Amino acid sequence: MTIKVADLNGTHLHYADRGRQDGPVLVFSNSLGTDHRIWDDVVASLSGDYRLITYDKRGHGLSGVGDQPYSIDLHARDLLALLDHLQIDQVVICGLSVGGLIAQHIAAIAPGRVRGLILCDTAPKIGDAAGWNARIDAIEKGGMAAIGDAVIARWLSDDYRQTKIAMTALYHTMLVRCPVAGYGGTCGAIRDADLTATTAKLDMPVLCVAGSVDLSTPPDLVRKMAESIPNAGFALITGVGHLPPVEAPDQLSRLIDSFIRENGLD
Repeated sequence: MTIKVADLNGTHLHYADRGRQDGPVLVFSNSLGTDHRIWDDVVASLSGDYRLITYDKRGHGLSGVGDQPYSIDLHARDLLALLDHLQIDQVVICGLSVGGLIAQHIAAIAPGRVRGLILCDTAPKIGDAAGWNARIDAIEKGGMAAIGDAVIARWLSDDYRQTKIAMTALYHTMLVRCPVAGYGGTCGAIRDADLTATTAKLDMPVLCVAGSVDLSTPPDLVRKMAESIPNAGFALITGVGHLPPVEAPDQLSRLIDSFIRENGLD
């Protein structure tokens, strides 16, 4: 595994470059409040066949916060700049939650760079302004700990939280250590994003994946997105919350691999 840092767009991005270096390139963009380690089990499953790029978006993990106003466009251009830095032209992108918004936007503004999309537990528009503003207000007043328990309950299924207590605590720690500026800035980016019109025009292979007990982006919301995209597929992972790469990495890996092979992207 090669873990590196790239200086770009006025900040630095922490990333990992793993797997078969001459294989098709698969890029993972993770959810709000997490870092690229949520993909580790998926990467381990797919590393024999693909080159796998994971990264911490700005304001998360070991990446810099930067000083620009956050938007989905800024996050998308960060990822495009990272691909340029790595001299990678075309990729399949797997985006989770806000990572899915980033993936949708890249596919809209730079379709020639995107061979296919796996959109996990996401939608063209997530939540409403009041909800995001309330979350931003909560962390500005009380820090990340003020929302930790509530967010974890939306991330992970009841069964996971009750049976994997230590792992649940680990992800809680990952969340509350996220910088307030990075988390809040990305909340604002999600609040301001509505990609409904552009996502409906996407013209590449797309698979939409939902966890059946996801409280953040419920299955019906993900299914509605799939129905809006020409020829998009939809897959439901039973008993899983908002983070399929954490709760069901083997199932998600099989879905990704089958999607890539069935669409001739391997």
